[in-house]
Amino acid sequence: MEEAPAVPALRLSGLVKRFGDKVAVAGLDLDVPPGSFFGLVGPNGAGKTTTLSMATGLLRPDAGTAQVHGIDVWQHPVEAKRTIGNLADGVRLFDRLTGEQLITWTATMFGIPRPQIAPRVSDLLDLMDLRGAAGTMVADYSAGMTKKVALACALVHAPRLLVLDEPFESVDPVSAANIEDVLRSYTSTGGSVIVSSHSMDLVQRMCDHVAIIVAGGVRAAGTIDEVRAGESLQSRFVSLVGGRHTTEGPEWLRQS
Repeated sequence: MEEAPAVPALRLSGLVKRFGDKVAVAGLDLDVPPGSFFGLVGPNGAGKTTTLSMATGLLRPDAGTAQVHGIDVWQHPVEAKRTIGNLADGVRLFDRLTGEQLITWTATMFGIPRPQIAPRVSDLLDLMDLRGAAGTMVADYSAGMTKKVALACALVHAPRLLVLDEPFESVDPVSAANIEDVLRSYTSTGGSVIVSSHSMDLVQRMCDHVAIIVAGGVRAAGTIDEVRAGESLQSRFVSLVGGRHTTEGPEWLRQS
């Protein structure tokens, strides 16, 4: 007897979102395999952040569905959000709390048993290299530190799916390497990660699957090798997206 296909970690079906006359996401379909490290790439304004916001329950779609491990995000939002760790772009943190307080508060909101909270917070402070800033208000953090404490909050309840929008932006190389190691360990034990990034090198190095989104739709999706089609991911991306200028620039800008 054939085994039933695994339920996707994330399944997006016919997602649509309009802002006035602008269609930001146009009937998008996407399956993210369980246990995958999935990259989501696209030019500015392609609809990546809007798609992830609808997938994680932050923005209601005009049409279509989002399911996390078979749970409909909009029909059963509390149950679905328990399984998601979300590092969203542009979402304000409660930055009048210290870093330690913010992670602790987040753990409490997710219903983590009280005896488990302090050890988890301590582990995450060490993991993100925030031990020295644990008692500092998040409002006084640098951009990179703010990113790291937000990622700690996304991890504290041990979600089955991590959705990370530009997780390495402004993060120093040592912290980025430590975070990358944690995420690889996480996927090796069955967790799934979706990373939205503008860095093709990062996605090609870290991810095993990728989707290229253009104008609110999926232009290509599959394993990294399937999507690359024998090219670098950067070259494949440019050829699919278009818009590259091949001129040398205006005459006045040349130095000789």
